[in-house]
Amino acid sequence: MSSDFSVRPVGTPVSAPIIQPSNQAVANAVPTDLPPSQTVTAADAGTPVRNDVQFNVANDLSVSHQAYYDRAAAALVFQVVNRKTDQVVNQYPDEAVLRRRAYFNTLDLQKDLQREDAHRVAATDRTA
Repeated sequence: MSSDFSVRPVGTPVSAPIIQPSNQAVANAVPTDLPPSQTVTAADAGTPVRNDVQFNVANDLSVSHQAYYDRAAAALVFQVVNRKTDQVVNQYPDEAVLRRRAYFNTLDLQKDLQREDAHRVAATDRTA
């Protein structure tokens, strides 16, 4: 019995068709006579968006990034806090997730304590 597990190509590679932009479709479109309220025009190409360094620096100055360990939930929490108002802008994991984890961790601890109590044997034979 042969145990050849080598991987071999089965067929020839297939190239994906290239999708042309809609400008060619607009040029070859059939003209229609519609009232101006029902006409649709092609969207403009748009203006390029700049990711200015000045905006990012200003944004970084107004918020602070914090991380702390929530013992009740047994989870690491990441927060973005507004420095001016000290309000949490964004948090991962969410507060509801942290409360849920803390609740289930408490249930698990209670179950573990009950198991330990069940395995303990009380000493009844004592000598004075």
